[in-house]
This record gives sequence, C-alpha cells and structure tokens, in this order.
Amino acid sequence: MLICNNNFSKMTNLEKYNAAFCETLNVKEEQLAELKYQGVPEWDSVGHMSLVAAIEDAFDIMMEMDDIIDLSSYEKGKELLKKYEVEL
Repeated sequence: MLICNNNFSKMTNLEKYNAAFCETLNVKEEQLAELKYQGVPEWDSVGHMSLVAAIEDAFDIMMEMDDIIDLSSYEKGKELLKKYEVEL
C-alpha cells in the first residue's frame, strides 16, 4: 500500500518532507499535522534516528545534535529545516 508519494526526483520539498515521515513512521499524510514524538509506536528512539536519517538524505543535509533532539513533532521539524535553508 502506498502511503505517500515517494518519487523523490519530481517531488517538492514539502512532499519529500512528508514522505520521510510517512515512510519512516508508517503513517498517512492526514496524520502529519498533529504528529508528535512517541505519538505513534513507530516514533520511538530508534524510529527517531531513522526519521532523522531520512530527512538528512532527502535534503542532503547533516542536522546538528541539538536539532536532532529538538525534532519533537512534524511541525517542529518544518521549523528546524529553515535553519538548513530548506524551504517547504
């Protein structure tokens, strides 16, 4: 079952960001706006690091440790990406 669009070459930055969450945490796009750390079983400490890796890969960035720790929700992640000059 396709949860999110995952053709990265033709995706907008927001679509890439959404796909990182959907694919890593096995959630639907409709769930993203309210999604918070440990809000679904897949977003545990291991899932968190997988999510960080997916975001870093999608945008070719390397997040700082403080930002990795601060990534506490879908919305917070959007805010953090501005620091890396990623426009969503």
